[in-house]
Amino acid sequence: MTALPLHRVCFLLQVRPERLEEYKTRHQAVWPDMLAALSSAGWHNYSLFLRPDGLLVGYLETPDFAAARAGMAATEVNARWQADMAPFFVALEGRPDEGFLQLEEVFHLD
Repeated sequence: MTALPLHRVCFLLQVRPERLEEYKTRHQAVWPDMLAALSSAGWHNYSLFLRPDGLLVGYLETPDFAAARAGMAATEVNARWQADMAPFFVALEGRPDEGFLQLEEVFHLD
């Protein structure tokens, strides 16, 4: 059986500078049901990187990003998590998982 090719996805958000420490603390204890939902929906090798000024860079791999986003949007735990996380972000319209800036991949070294 051949594995589906993975798409690499990178995105940006801006965390409020005054909430950086709390944001990091929250991500040291992500809810177990949220972690399970992400895995089930196809979010693999998912990482978040935070710059001292609050620039947040997210990275994940998935066979189908539209399906992975839809899978998460259909879960109750994601709705709770997004509502809980929304106040951490600057200039956000809607939920954090809907308001990030997805970056175009221009190079990859295997």
